[in-house]
Order: sequence, then structure tokens, then C-alpha cells
Amino acid sequence: MAKIKSAFFCQQCGYETPKWTGKCPSCGAWNSFVEEVVQRDDKSKPDAVTWDDDNKEQRKAHKLDEVVQTQEVRMQAPDSELNRVLGGGMVPGSVILIAGDPGIGKSTLFLQLALHWRSITTLYVSGEESAQQIKLRADRIGVKNNNLYLLTATDTNTLFQEVKKVRPQLLIIDSIQTLESPYVESAAGSVSQVRECAAELQRFAKATNIPVCIIGHITKDGAIAGPKVLEHMVDTVLQFEGDRHYAYRILRTLKNRFGSTSELGIYEMVAQGMRAVSNPSEILLSQHDEPLSGVAIAATMEASRPLMIEVQALVTQAVYGTPQRTVSGLDLRRLQLLLAVLEKRGGFHFGAKDVFVNIAGGLKIEDPSIELALVCSLLSSYEDKALPSNICLVGEIGLSGEIRAVNRIDQRIAEADKLGMDVIFIPKANAKGLDKKNYKINIKTVNKVEDVYKMLF
Repeated sequence: MAKIKSAFFCQQCGYETPKWTGKCPSCGAWNSFVEEVVQRDDKSKPDAVTWDDDNKEQRKAHKLDEVVQTQEVRMQAPDSELNRVLGGGMVPGSVILIAGDPGIGKSTLFLQLALHWRSITTLYVSGEESAQQIKLRADRIGVKNNNLYLLTATDTNTLFQEVKKVRPQLLIIDSIQTLESPYVESAAGSVSQVRECAAELQRFAKATNIPVCIIGHITKDGAIAGPKVLEHMVDTVLQFEGDRHYAYRILRTLKNRFGSTSELGIYEMVAQGMRAVSNPSEILLSQHDEPLSGVAIAATMEASRPLMIEVQALVTQAVYGTPQRTVSGLDLRRLQLLLAVLEKRGGFHFGAKDVFVNIAGGLKIEDPSIELALVCSLLSSYEDKALPSNICLVGEIGLSGEIRAVNRIDQRIAEADKLGMDVIFIPKANAKGLDKKNYKINIKTVNKVEDVYKMLF
């Protein structure tokens, strides 16, 4: 008879201890330990699924100089936005984890990917939905693929048996919290089960050189459910975010061993699934019939992608004793810093005003180059004068009111020129070596906030 014992696992980081403790010694979380039954038996875990014995050579130790470096060929998915976020396509043998709110469209995105990728064999494993439910979603997407196989199972042994029969080139798991390994006796979704199932999938991916896409849940705090070690085990972590009441979804990279972690993909939820938005600048700019005060256009960068976004500000007289400072899509502390600069250097009395700032489209921007547009939107609302709708602003604001240089100014100017902007304000320091003849747009250089205020107001 197998010997059964219980252990306590931290729900935050997966730390294991034989007895309960109030504070996790690994991550410092309080009251995070839960008891789970762990079975230790004489049966050893089987090796990872392999197609041949070539991988046994990789288990031997080699000198670093003896390792032959080969050019990694990425698998180009039919989704251009997903390729961008992954750094140029899927790397064979990589493990990709995508997480997001319930109902945001994670399952739809990857089922759509499997349907459109007709050139490879895909195995879609679902532990949350029946085959009939998946068929209904596939009919709604309206794409047929004879190389797509469905498996509705939660046991990892059943999963790998079907893998040997189908021999897929892409494996999609929906979701990791529903899988159960027979080598762990705890319930599905527990810390030990998630960790063990992820480890088995990781061994499978590395042994067979097949990419594995794992869909995961998130907690009420917005973190990925399961142990923190889950994010360390996988190669790429993607965050699928957006408001379910709006049509647009944003795919961000939180971790990527094979590319940049700052890439951004934008989708639009339509009746046929997720539509990749190739030119997001057009949807991030509101179309106004007439100019409105408090609105400015900024040229920002998300990794290698230039974006034109609309910065909205509302400045009103404070009704209560303490003025309000409310932001959406920006850092509140940065707004307070800019308000202090305007009050000290420009003499604008924002101390008795309520200030509300919003980035249109639901984006969260960390690029400091939008600060000039933010300042101009604040001044526009403060003076109640609308800015011309055909101008764009780029620049970082210093504490003395100077406008500092930004990176990749040529890509920002080209994006503004492509969208039909007439004038762009850039820092004077960025004008060195810039050939204005290459652009149709009128480029104006500014050195201080006072210069922009004199030109616009």
C-alpha cells in the first residue's frame, strides 16, 4: 500500500513545508499555506515523451566550446500580432503561458490560431469545455481545419497517450488549472498539481521540440493563479487584458526568453473571433467633429511599435477641501510631479484645481515621451482653449521645465506623417542629424514648456 502524507504549500510561491506556518519563509506572504495530500509511492515517474532516442545524447555533459550553435528557425503563426508579441514567431520546444480575466477571449484566441494554422497538426486539449462547446465556437469563427484534433481530458497520462497517437506539431492546453497528474494526490488546480503538470509539459516540450501553449487563470488580485514557480518554468508569459464590455483586447509580454518583453499586440473582438489590429493608432485617436479643450495627441513607442495616442485632461475648480488627482493609464506620481513643475515654473495654480487624466483606448503607458502632450492637454483644459487636431507632441519634461530628448524620434515622426498630422513638436536635442526633407510633416523644435505655451496658447 502506498504511503500517503500531507504537506503544506504556499499558494503564492509554491514553497513546501511539513507543518503549517503563518509567514512564508520564501516570499514573505502571510497566511498563504494550505494543506495538500501528497502521495509518495514506489512507482518512478516516466521519462518525457520522445519521438526517438536522439535526445539521450543531450543528457551528457559537454564542454561549452564543443556546443555547436545553430540558427533557430521560428514557426510563423498565421496571427501577425501574436508573432510580434512572441518576438517573431514560435520557437520550437518553447512553453508559452497566457493568462487573463475570465471571458476575455483566451480560449477563442488560441482556438482561432489552431483553426487558421492549417499547415501543421495541432492538438487542442480542453479540460473546461466539452467537444460540442468547442465545435460551436469553431463554427462561429467560420474556419475549417482537418489537421486540428480535440481532446477533452484532464489526466496527463491520457493526454500523453493521445500525443503519441496524433504526433502533433503544436499542443494547446486549456487550462493548466484543470489538469491532474496521477503522481500527485491533491485536487486539480492546487499548487502541487499545477507545478507537477507544468513540469511534465515542460519536459515534453524540450524532449520533442514541440511548442506548448498553456492557458492559465488569474486570481482576484490580477496575478497568475498557481505557484509563482509556474512563471519561472515557462519560456514566455503573456498577459491578455482589456475590459470585457469593450471590443479591444491588449496582448502584452511579461516574460520572453526569445525576444523583447515590451511588445504589444492589439485585437478587436468581433463575431468571428479576434481580429488583429494592424494599425492601432487609428483606433486610439478619437474622431471629433470639432476641436475640444483638454485633448492632445502624443507619439509614443511600445517596444518597436510607434503608436499615436490621445491624452485627455479635465481641470476643474475643487469643490471639496482637498483637490482630487485621478488618472487612468498613467502613473499618478508622475502627474503630480508635472503639476508641480507647471505651478513652480509656469505660475499656473493647479493647487486649487481637480485634475483628471485619461489615456484613450484603455492603454497603460509608461513611456515618458508623452509628458509634453500631457502638459499641453492640462494647459488646454486650464485655459479652456482647444488645441488644433492636426498637431502631435513628443518630449519628456524635466524638473526645471526643459524638454528632454527621446529615443527613436524618426519612427515617431514617420508614424505621425503617415496618419496625416500637419505639425509635430519635438525636443530641440532630437533635431541634431535629423533630415526634415524626408518628411512631409512640419517639424518644430522646442526647448522649454514656455516655448510650447507661447506657440499654442
